[in-house]
Amino acid sequence: MSVFPHLPLGRRIPDRLHAVSVSLPTMRDLIGYEEKNPAIVRQIASGYPRFVLHPCLRQLAEHLVRQHGLAGRTLWLTASARSAAGLAAHLAATPAGRGARITPFAADPSTGSVRPGSPLAGQVGLHGVVHPENPDLLNEAKTFLQNTGMFLGSREAEDALVRLGILRAIEPEPLFAGDALAEIRRVLRRALPAAGDADLFPACSGMNAIYAAFRAVSELQAARGRTLWVQLGWLYRDTIALLKRFTPDPARDYVHLPDVFDFAALERLFAEKGDRIAGIFAETPTNPLIQTPDVSALAALARRHGARLILDPSIASLFCVDVLAHADVVVNSLTKFAASEGDIMAGLVAVNPAAPDAGALRRSIAQKLEPVYPRDLARLAAEIGGYEPFMAKLNAATPRIVAFLESHPKVKRVYWPLSPESRGNYLGIARTPGAVGGMLSFTLKTPLAPFYDAVRLPKGPSFGMKNSLISPFIYIAHYDLVKNAAGRAELAAGGIEPDLLRLSVGTEPVEDIITALAEALAK
Repeated sequence: MSVFPHLPLGRRIPDRLHAVSVSLPTMRDLIGYEEKNPAIVRQIASGYPRFVLHPCLRQLAEHLVRQHGLAGRTLWLTASARSAAGLAAHLAATPAGRGARITPFAADPSTGSVRPGSPLAGQVGLHGVVHPENPDLLNEAKTFLQNTGMFLGSREAEDALVRLGILRAIEPEPLFAGDALAEIRRVLRRALPAAGDADLFPACSGMNAIYAAFRAVSELQAARGRTLWVQLGWLYRDTIALLKRFTPDPARDYVHLPDVFDFAALERLFAEKGDRIAGIFAETPTNPLIQTPDVSALAALARRHGARLILDPSIASLFCVDVLAHADVVVNSLTKFAASEGDIMAGLVAVNPAAPDAGALRRSIAQKLEPVYPRDLARLAAEIGGYEPFMAKLNAATPRIVAFLESHPKVKRVYWPLSPESRGNYLGIARTPGAVGGMLSFTLKTPLAPFYDAVRLPKGPSFGMKNSLISPFIYIAHYDLVKNAAGRAELAAGGIEPDLLRLSVGTEPVEDIITALAEALAK
């Protein structure tokens, strides 16, 4: 009997309230979701929380709208008063928001009643922004919160619903009974031994960690006349959006170098504009091509010219690659691998204590990021003890799956950390030669849809959990580029095929993962 039962459209992965993935079992389902087909969308109650509003947030917002007579207006719940202020300021500056009544919102978490006085006076409670119902404002608000990772967390919303009597009780789950933050930092220091507790900043999501680090470095460097940011390679979609959205003048201050191996192009850019470059953002390896730049050379070039380097090793994990010594700041999604049950949103900013601006960066990051909600911390602490052994299992399984795919006549190409073009650079940062992690991508010589529809693996967004997950990543992350010629040309310039598949290896028996792939390839 297969260890991979069929998961119907909309089934949470894993099947629990705070799951971060959702089943999209056919290409028809996936495209219907992207096209917002009502017949498909109504079956998807939750998904990756920055893209699909969690049902607890929807329920809580609907209750507060009714309670406070906000009919005809939209309420977005945010991680804090600071997040609400940032969202309100952003909306007010957009064309749709000019002249619109955009107001911060704050309510008592126990009663839902609006607190007296200024809603931004730093109270503990529920915070958000209210604006008129308007599709342009709605899209701007959702995109801003998605890019910055500042949505209210699902567990905090669930707790509020229980206190308000709307839910009877929270969903039972194992929680760490002691000092959760200390336990999380204890495990993270095993991966980042040069960092002390003061250098490690857990954030409410991986994107919020990236946002806080980027803003901290940007402000520091802008005071020195440096505003230009370099994107090296093809990055995760919201990281790209962040660099474009929050540089002062994207046409002038954002440069994308698509080839992570073309170090000469980077040197030419620094020779021409080095005194204006604020920083470089790179993933080690990249998502989804799993390519690794020469991190040592990259760091030396940045330091020589006074630029700052932010590295994101989320694809490989902190226990597979060692990059803190090269970076000024490391950002990481703890949703991936550290929270291997697949039911937590969390991120990390780690400051290199030996970096030139370490003290200033610590102070600025602490002021900018949104901390992890206490129950999310307790849940993460209950899972993170298994982080290192989890990665050891993936390190053993991934090469076997790669060997199968590389030998199959219907597979065109496999991308993984030890692909020939990346192998030397990756081994330069790998903790051991076998620390390859659990992520790979591949393309087929045959059409995508028949394979995707047939493969019995769980199919959905996210990665780095005990459940294997396969997805046509470009359709999920960059559907706007897939569906038109200009977008496909942009993908081609980045060396990306639209039909690329991304596989996050889980802890199921590796023979069963290979069998599921073999069966689908035989169709």
